[in-house]
Amino acid sequence: MLAATVRVTRDLDAAEEAVQDAYVQALRTWPRDGVPGRPGAWLTTVARRNALNVIRRRRTLETKLPLLLGAEDTGDTGEPGYPEPSGASGVPGVPGESGTDGGAIPDDRLRLIFTCCHPALAEQARTALTLRLVCGLTTADIARAFLVPEATMAARLTRAKKKIAAARIPYTVPSAADLPERVDAVLTVLHLLYAAGHTAPSGTGLVRDELAGRALDLARTLRLLLPADREVAGLLALLLAHHARRATRTDAHGRLLRLQEQDRSAWDREMIAEADRLVVEALTAGPPGRFTLQAAIAALHAEAPGYAQTDWPQILTLYDELLRIWPSPVVALNRAVAVSMVHGPEAALTEVEALEREGRLAGYLYLHATKADLLHRLGRDTEAVRSYRAALELGGNVAEQEFLTERIRSAGPTGSAGSTGSDTGLPG
Repeated sequence: MLAATVRVTRDLDAAEEAVQDAYVQALRTWPRDGVPGRPGAWLTTVARRNALNVIRRRRTLETKLPLLLGAEDTGDTGEPGYPEPSGASGVPGVPGESGTDGGAIPDDRLRLIFTCCHPALAEQARTALTLRLVCGLTTADIARAFLVPEATMAARLTRAKKKIAAARIPYTVPSAADLPERVDAVLTVLHLLYAAGHTAPSGTGLVRDELAGRALDLARTLRLLLPADREVAGLLALLLAHHARRATRTDAHGRLLRLQEQDRSAWDREMIAEADRLVVEALTAGPPGRFTLQAAIAALHAEAPGYAQTDWPQILTLYDELLRIWPSPVVALNRAVAVSMVHGPEAALTEVEALEREGRLAGYLYLHATKADLLHRLGRDTEAVRSYRAALELGGNVAEQEFLTERIRSAGPTGSAGSTGSDTGLPG
């Protein structure tokens, strides 16, 4: 709805208001008149009609402002016009909107993501703004993804909107020639959107299927749009490799299962095979980027016949290269897990403690959970419990909180270096 409406307004704030007004109208009229046959189309059409009314009122105000104190404006009532369902489809027409301005991008949601990822905005600002407006993530969840306080993220979003207004950045669909400079930002948005679905930042369940499924669908559409882009192939492969095991990440009671506990026979082998083909294609086409390297790591996990047969030395080699081209502290933390499997927990703990002293992951619960697991493997259970409690204090979803609480209670043998997040290969 927002994607369709912003094509009318070229203004995100006005489009959001028009969409919200459409919901209000539905709440008023549907209980009385019944739900239309195509409610989504009805809402979208009403939102766009509301947007047109806003534009007309603005024009009226500009042309008749001198008359406002002396006479009523007879050109507009000031009330939004709400069309009622009509015809077999229940979808009224919208005059002046042909709906043919899609340009090179065939999907409304993907089109708006490309539109919001304007290069005039700072990278983090445009990514956060897109996640908030287009993907529907809360400010709190976005803040967790970027490892900053919620107030800081709220301020960033406000500044980004103000810059858009002050600089008169147009919300126009980019042409095919403009797509390459926005692709990396779009890939980052889809990656973070999937991450929020793969491991929910908050809530009762470990997974938010609607977010993960949406990100995967958009990645497939992007692959069709840009079939020669290696990193697009890499992102799709990464999401497929993780999505293939989504059904095995919790037990029947919603309890979190670590990678070594998951039933590999229930993993989607077709998805894993597709991911592998994409990884091979991307690796043979040229130097790998960050998404291709992450996909290669995820594919090695997915293709191992058992946890004990995982090719940890190769995974460590891939993490070395990933850290070289993308020096992220989250990558360094995930690499430490691979170090523990190749060189032992003592070597990994040294690297995790260095990250802890650096401070950039202070609010990242997986830092503390990973440290706790390494300490436990070394028999330092008292210290491990302190780190598990530090992780628990940082929130997370209920499944993760219950897992950490169980670890605190038991502090028993784990047989694994992995924390609740170490096997994901995904940020935040």
